[in-house]
Amino acid sequence: MSKTGVTVGSSTYEKLKHDIIFGVLAPGTKLKLGPLRQSYEASVSTLRETLNRLASEGFVTAEEQRGFFVSPVSNKDLIEITNLRVLLECHAIRKSVVAGGTEWEGNLVAAHYKLHQMEKRMATGDESEKETWKRFDWEFHLALIQACDSQNLLDLHAIIYDKYLRYQMLVLTYRGQVAVEEHKAIFDAALARDAELAGRLLEQHIQNGLDHTLAALG
Repeated sequence: MSKTGVTVGSSTYEKLKHDIIFGVLAPGTKLKLGPLRQSYEASVSTLRETLNRLASEGFVTAEEQRGFFVSPVSNKDLIEITNLRVLLECHAIRKSVVAGGTEWEGNLVAAHYKLHQMEKRMATGDESEKETWKRFDWEFHLALIQACDSQNLLDLHAIIYDKYLRYQMLVLTYRGQVAVEEHKAIFDAALARDAELAGRLLEQHIQNGLDHTLAALG
């Protein structure tokens, strides 16, 4: 495949995945190739490849004779995704806190600073940049585990995190000062190189997010 083809395919994948995660394409939406060609300016072959890739990751379902659909959502699925996130992320943070060097510390400090500035903005009632807020949230969580020394773990975690984020975006509400304090406690434990405490605090943070999302979903 040409470099241009790779670029177009990657771009189409990122755009479609983004629109699924952030609710532009709602759960259960039929993904018809004709309209998708116009919306994403991609060929049918590129779209088929993209949809199959998203299906392999669980963001899209492929039904024989019926085509592609945005994967449905359910409380059971959210709970399963959350349990997987805990399994991967809490293991990764323990490894990362032990192994991380000066560069890891610097990246973590920068990521927490950016997130905290956005949290202060959200606290004022300004929710005009929710997507930026969630991106900074992701960057903070990634910075925590970046030194785990396992690319396979990081790759799997990224997919699970995106699935978790899709549920959050369906009911996106700010948990406020509670979440701010949770992030700060995890941050402090990580910098203090207390791997077990960081892992426990992170697990509780993820569980609290799950409880909040389930309550919002009703």
